[in-house]
Amino acid sequence: MKALAQLALGLLWAGAALAQPAPQPEPGLEPAQIIAPVWPGLPISGSLRLQLDEFSANTSGPLQLANRLQSGLLPTPERGATLQAELRSSARYWNATATLQQQVDEGQGGQSGTSRAWFNELAATHEAGGWQLSAGKKIVAWDVGYAFRPNDVVQQEERRTLVSTTAEGRPLLMAEHFDADTAWSLVWVNPTQSRDALGAKEPALAARVYQRAGAVDWHGFARYGAHTGASLGVAGAWVASDALELHASVRAMRAADGKVFDPQLSGLAQSTPWQWVNTGAATQALLGGTWTHQSRFSVLAEAWWDGTAPSDAQWRNWFARNQLLSDLAAMGAPASAVAGNLAWQTEALSTTGSLRRSNIYLRLSWEHENWQPTLDLLYHPADGGRMWTAALLYKGDRVRLQGGLRISTGGADAVLGQLPTGRQAYLSGTWTF
Repeated sequence: MKALAQLALGLLWAGAALAQPAPQPEPGLEPAQIIAPVWPGLPISGSLRLQLDEFSANTSGPLQLANRLQSGLLPTPERGATLQAELRSSARYWNATATLQQQVDEGQGGQSGTSRAWFNELAATHEAGGWQLSAGKKIVAWDVGYAFRPNDVVQQEERRTLVSTTAEGRPLLMAEHFDADTAWSLVWVNPTQSRDALGAKEPALAARVYQRAGAVDWHGFARYGAHTGASLGVAGAWVASDALELHASVRAMRAADGKVFDPQLSGLAQSTPWQWVNTGAATQALLGGTWTHQSRFSVLAEAWWDGTAPSDAQWRNWFARNQLLSDLAAMGAPASAVAGNLAWQTEALSTTGSLRRSNIYLRLSWEHENWQPTLDLLYHPADGGRMWTAALLYKGDRVRLQGGLRISTGGADAVLGQLPTGRQAYLSGTWTF
């Protein structure tokens, strides 16, 4: 924590230097167009964020049983702190966003800390013949959904994070063309990666076409992955009235990457039995809408199907293996070997996509002056699993304060009830300059 405090003081000092009063704008320029330069000719803006977290482990699940058999095998954090500085700069032919981060976690295993620095975006741009060309690392987030996006085929961004932060872009080459009602985008993402790279790192060609037709926005998508092959998708968003918006998205793919358990294994394994494989053809679809009252109270509801998630049969086999490993421990099998196998079972829970194929999501929010309370629920009809998130956000001119609580619950056969963390409380403060 001492190192974190020292870093905080250093970042606050740097932020104060960056936040020195901006020069008076020249006639004809808006004040928002003027960003105080730190170095001559280089405009920089950014933010500082400090987040404190408290974690409570689930009382059930393979990780908890593994730690009971072998204490400290994979200890879960009890509390943590993250200090993050984000710096942004841009000019006519380029833009850049960089993040510096220090994390400290405390738990039964003691205190650990990590430091990271990365570019969220670092891209050069050029306009030629009505086209905008980009090369470098860039955030390209597509599709119309909130909690799930079937056609986010380039960025493949993690959704429903507790605190909104700038995503880390993907290496790509991109060409875009815009007019008043239409946009075309062509992307070669991860051009330097191996063709065997998995998930969001897979090299791929992707395209999007956008067309506005009155109150409806239409999107068409195509992607060709180096080893997953072709997929096609379509999405639409309709502003039906001042209060109601409806959206839908669907994607069909020839193949997808997924982690599956080796079906030939029945006893203890000497290495992880979970392997990445081609899971075959799949479909993803989402239907949702937002209703907003004139008081700025909003209800967002979405339901989606994710054919790339494990099937009901696969989850039944997963629970059956958890029980088998527990029985082996009771019969006197080596505790360390059983604990290791149970720890490997958590690999099925580590996906950033959907855990279950059928999902229902509901979000209530209200904006009143500078305050925004929210309550959302992710529900799994297949097993009754529920993930609740309650939060309160304050938005000032330069300061954002946010706190909340996320709880995962469900019965003995609910996948969300098997997650290593059952509860997470957080408090976050962000200062922009």
